[in-house]
Amino acid sequence: MEQVLSASSEAAPFGWRRAADSGLAFRRITDADLPFLARVYASIRAEELAATDWSDQHKAAFLDQQFEAQHAHYQRYYPNADWLVTGHQGRDIGRLYIERWPSQHRIIDIAFLPEHCGKGFGEALLRDLMDEAAAAGKAVSIHVEKLNPAMRLYRRLGFVTEEDKGVYDLMRWSAAGTRSPE
Repeated sequence: MEQVLSASSEAAPFGWRRAADSGLAFRRITDADLPFLARVYASIRAEELAATDWSDQHKAAFLDQQFEAQHAHYQRYYPNADWLVTGHQGRDIGRLYIERWPSQHRIIDIAFLPEHCGKGFGEALLRDLMDEAAAAGKAVSIHVEKLNPAMRLYRRLGFVTEEDKGVYDLMRWSAAGTRSPE
């Protein structure tokens, strides 16, 4: 069941105009959001696990364990990140995790439930994040799985592969005049 974003929920006022124009809203995650965030995580792994002969119970247990490990890793290695639930029309639809480093803005994760993909939300949000970084004289970086359908969007927006990390590519976008990574 989707959690409803109430009017009293803390908004994350980042000034992301395109995202706001698309009807997106943001709030900081709480422990109560962990089941929803686990569902978002499971949805992005569904196609991968469909190829296994595991039972649904085994898949669910694996996904729970993997989500918990990912969440703990992110919290430990990105201590100053903004951990945000993305909402649309009062419903939680995804997650955005971003950390702003001196040399770049690192998108740790951006994901939407499948029924909310392909509607322009990701592009609007990415363009806002790119504008924010450019205004600060920084690049934007993200690790993207090589087979992620969003790879086309990243390339269209000007992200380039900086490093092959096996299953992932480390991608970077830099506006004209932004400094290179330190």
